[in-house]
Amino acid sequence: MASEKQLEDLKAGWTALAAGEMDKLAGFYAEDMIFVLPGQDDVLTGRSAFRSALDGIGQALPPGFAIKDLRYCQGDNEIVNVLEFKSDKLPNGSQCAVLFKFGPDDLIVEERWFVDTEQWKAAF
Repeated sequence: MASEKQLEDLKAGWTALAAGEMDKLAGFYAEDMIFVLPGQDDVLTGRSAFRSALDGIGQALPPGFAIKDLRYCQGDNEIVNVLEFKSDKLPNGSQCAVLFKFGPDDLIVEERWFVDTEQWKAAF
């Protein structure tokens, strides 16, 4: 089961993202972390690459993207978020899953998004 610290840090990370506090968000990730978005051929490797990508987060998300609900499913050193969202072209919303794996220091070592890629593309 994920630790209480991992769960609280993950919640704080989502709050930082919503507030535009990208440096704070990046601080929850390990230096050698990996990040995979749906449909990407390349994987971002390393916290600095991840932090740089956060500056362009607006282009990575569909117009009008808003999170409606987050559910936390805990496993051993991992948490899966079931994320309910809406966007301009998906006003009734949809869901995706985001996997977060944690290292021994409780920092995130992997973030991986799972979405219906055809629907995701159509949301743009």
